[in-house]
Amino acid sequence: MSLVAVILVSSTFAVAFAPELASQQASDSAKPIARLLGDHYHDVKTLRAVFLQRYSEGPRDARIESGTVYFRRPGQMRWEYDSPEKKLFIADGKTVWFYVPADHTVTKAPVKESSDWRTPLALLTGKADLSRLCSRIDLVSQKGTPSGHAILRCLPRGEKELNFASGNSSSQDPTQIPGAGDFIDVLLEVDSSSGDLASVRVRQAGGIELEYRFGDWQQGLPLPDEMFRFHPPIGVAIVDGSAINNASH
Repeated sequence: MSLVAVILVSSTFAVAFAPELASQQASDSAKPIARLLGDHYHDVKTLRAVFLQRYSEGPRDARIESGTVYFRRPGQMRWEYDSPEKKLFIADGKTVWFYVPADHTVTKAPVKESSDWRTPLALLTGKADLSRLCSRIDLVSQKGTPSGHAILRCLPRGEKELNFASGNSSSQDPTQIPGAGDFIDVLLEVDSSSGDLASVRVRQAGGIELEYRFGDWQQGLPLPDEMFRFHPPIGVAIVDGSAINNASH
């Protein structure tokens, strides 16, 4: 499992979308929405939401998965996939773990080397900001956007500017995004009344799209330490994600 991007996602939103980001990197029309999003999550300690993940490659049928995600400051998260199969993705602040019980395999890698878009999504509770990912943020209109929602478009920085390792994806898990240079843009859908993040959509060359949609956000829940620790089950093979990334260069 290659770990480079995950928005989605590098730590998490302690200063995410801070006012400085809105003033320095967002266009004038995007500033109020960027500021709203930043203010909404700035002091959040814990978050919970249900999610739907959609991965598609051009005209091919999309692969859809769903489950529940938990975020806790600083930079911790837990993605519990329920459908169509059980999977678990955990970021404990230093290491990311991806466990697929059916494969009897877990992949681990340092957070700083993660290429998974779930990792930047940890921005929702941590100490990084989108300035590490975006060279510019604009407000765009998009057909089908729900009433009362706004779309922020993040134009990615060049690969040399990013603090993430780049590498080829594993064909076994579509959430593994190739190098940062493959990104076209990232679209963030925001509820402009509450500031809730409704979705993150990553678009790549070749018609590849990865989208996370969120719902039923809850803040301030008591989330125990154990939720963000991973203990490999007996008999499960542990794969070094760093070695995979290095071998792909």
